Amino acid sequence: MCEVGTRPALPAGERGGGETPPGSALSPPALPPGEKCREMGEQPIFTTRAHVFQIDPATKKNWVPASKQAVTVSYFYDSTRNSYRIISVDGAKVIINSTITPNMTFTKTSQKFGQWADSRANTVFGLGFSSEQQLSKFAEKFQEVKEAARLARDRSQEKTETSSNHSQESGRDTPCSTRASSVNGTDDEKASHGTPSDAQLKTENDKLKLALAQSSSNVKKWETELQTLRESNARLASALQESAASIEHWKNQFSICKEENDQLQSKIEELEEQCSELDKERERNVQLSRRLQDLETELQDKEMELEDLRKQGEVIPQLMTECESLSHKLQAAETRNQDLEEKVRALQTEVEDSRHRQNNLKTDLQTFLDVLDGKIDELHDFRQGLSKLGIDN
Repeated sequence: MCEVGTRPALPAGERGGGETPPGSALSPPALPPGEKCREMGEQPIFTTRAHVFQIDPATKKNWVPASKQAVTVSYFYDSTRNSYRIISVDGAKVIINSTITPNMTFTKTSQKFGQWADSRANTVFGLGFSSEQQLSKFAEKFQEVKEAARLARDRSQEKTETSSNHSQESGRDTPCSTRASSVNGTDDEKASHGTPSDAQLKTENDKLKLALAQSSSNVKKWETELQTLRESNARLASALQESAASIEHWKNQFSICKEENDQLQSKIEELEEQCSELDKERERNVQLSRRLQDLETELQDKEMELEDLRKQGEVIPQLMTECESLSHKLQAAETRNQDLEEKVRALQTEVEDSRHRQNNLKTDLQTFLDVLDGKIDELHDFRQGLSKLGIDN
């Protein structure tokens, strides 16, 4: 497996200088990355474009941009070592050189961003894609490459175990051609190292078909849930519209009741004015009653005076002239008495009329008070209904 640059890459355990520090740039490549890796035996199997980030080595929390713009990110397969790498170059700077191992995990942290940790490089790489589909394709390819790396590791372990068994039996190292031929022959072994076998391809194909079927079922389930959510949203919208219409109806009812209440208040004020006029009529009736008593007293006095004059006319005949004059006075007094009697009758008639009107006013007032009590009870019931409606809403 080649490293993008002028010198080959060594595994982490064979590097004399320890682990490569995160973000360190290798020497500029003499050829483009794809051409150089092709010369060294690596082939690109998947290519996409993304914004590259690395975790801040100081805080281990914040992301540090490794590229100013979207760059090419490729999967490379080394047929000589049967290993996979993710490589990305920004101009003359290598920003990703990560060998994929079976222990790695690619995690989607959002709809367009994913990350994986590389223990050999002692860092965490992050990729920001322009669409969710590109992220999904990259994640699927990462899983495929991870599975292929696991299978390659298992085959390498089996090969190592077989080689150790043959070396223990022969007591010396077995050449590569002998080890290969001891399993399936030299040509078969080389073919198995270069490309996956038909059984493995069939297994991977079955896995992909199963994943595709699961994805289709998930898509159908999500479509069903989306349709359910849309229907629920429509029902909620219609309920909200009905609630708004009901609120408008109750607002109109409230305004109507408020107008009726204002009208009742104005009627109450009118009745209060009528009651004040009734009190004034009562005062006038009391004054008329007092005047009538005064007139009756004056009439009694006049009658007593007339009686005295009659007695004087009977006792003193010589006072006939005076009696005649007194008769004239008596006639005038009688006339005046008649006038007073007529006035008394008129006053009594007025008093009776006033009492009758007072009784009628009392009856009307009692009727209005009964109607007013009914309206107040209706307003109280309406207010309780409004309060209950507000609590329900």
